[in-house]
Amino acid sequence: MFRVLFLMLLVLAGLILAPYMAGSQGYVRIETGSKIFEMSLVMLIVFFAISMATVYLLEWVVTRFFRLSRGSYQWFGNRKRKLAQKQTLEGLMKMTEGDYSKAEKLISKNAMHSDEPVLNFIKAAEAAQQRGDDLAANKHLLEASKIAGPNSIAVEIARTRILLQQGKLPAARSSVDSLLVLAPNNIDALRLAIEIYQKSKAYKALDNVLDVIGKRSFLSAEEYESLEHQVEDGLLDEIMNDDGQEGLLTWWDNQPSNRRRSVYLRTALIKRLLDTNDHQSAAEIALETVKKADDEQLQPLFKELTRLQVDEHSKLLKVLAKRYNKAAEHYQDDYARALGYIYAREGLFAQAKGYFVQVLEHKECTANDRIMALYVAEQTNDTELVARIRQDNLKEVNVSVNEEPVLSLPEDVESKA
Repeated sequence: MFRVLFLMLLVLAGLILAPYMAGSQGYVRIETGSKIFEMSLVMLIVFFAISMATVYLLEWVVTRFFRLSRGSYQWFGNRKRKLAQKQTLEGLMKMTEGDYSKAEKLISKNAMHSDEPVLNFIKAAEAAQQRGDDLAANKHLLEASKIAGPNSIAVEIARTRILLQQGKLPAARSSVDSLLVLAPNNIDALRLAIEIYQKSKAYKALDNVLDVIGKRSFLSAEEYESLEHQVEDGLLDEIMNDDGQEGLLTWWDNQPSNRRRSVYLRTALIKRLLDTNDHQSAAEIALETVKKADDEQLQPLFKELTRLQVDEHSKLLKVLAKRYNKAAEHYQDDYARALGYIYAREGLFAQAKGYFVQVLEHKECTANDRIMALYVAEQTNDTELVARIRQDNLKEVNVSVNEEPVLSLPEDVESKA
């Protein structure tokens, strides 16, 4: 617009000034090598105006041409992008329907023209993996990593998940290790780490991420507790198998105070110490546990206490007897069972008999309890108690037999007979 106005002003100035300059137009001489140009001043101005108009016209033509080319390019680009969006949506629908072969083709066909090519290739890889084509899945992941770069969390999560689905646990373990370095607080990465470490029984690695997992909200308290118990059992088994009883005690001494307060872990440690025949260390930890925990918390420990072999003057026996006298009625039988077994193992059958009599009167008396009680009664020559226990055993056997279904013949067979 400014250029047109400039030309119009230039022509207008020429029209106004031309009559005044008609008698004295001046003279312009231009020499270039062998050529000489002679013209009046008015003609020079007219020539200049025509030249400027020509330049402006050429500029307008060129600009319009490039705008047309860019518009054509954008039209084709928009067409491909809309087609890619349509195919992506259709592919996701096919993937939801379970047609993974069709889904892979649709999602990956125009992936480079979609809004998020990386996501297209990731979804195509997942579809290929669902139909069991590991080669195609790896190919799509490679394309995604080329676009996203080497440190893409989305690509690494997809790669780790696909490796897990392919059953390549060592490769998945290596991938999730790298993923946790790249994104240590990513919830999806932590979920994958839990699953992979559980399947590969990498309890030390899982223990390292327990603190991080505990701060996240994606696990309920029950799920976290179950995971924690699984890790502790796995660690204790590994240490017991590799380093034995000394390794268990060394590991226990190096644990933080919050872990040492766990009654579940103490019980698990006592169980494995008894498995390695270290009754002394097991008794020391059991004594500390009985002192600090209440009756309800000690429920898992009572079973292991029946396996202990300690001296009759042991402090543990005194503490158990004291807790037995103070315990509520429904907890007394647990203490009685533990004391009865410990005294029986030490050959103190007279002291053990009273506790077993109480255990026999309880609903939760087991077959092992009756066997041990019968042994104690025989050792103390208590024929009345022996007869009672044998009678209880017969009743238990009869009840078990009566509970079994009675087989009968069909009515038509009975009538023929």
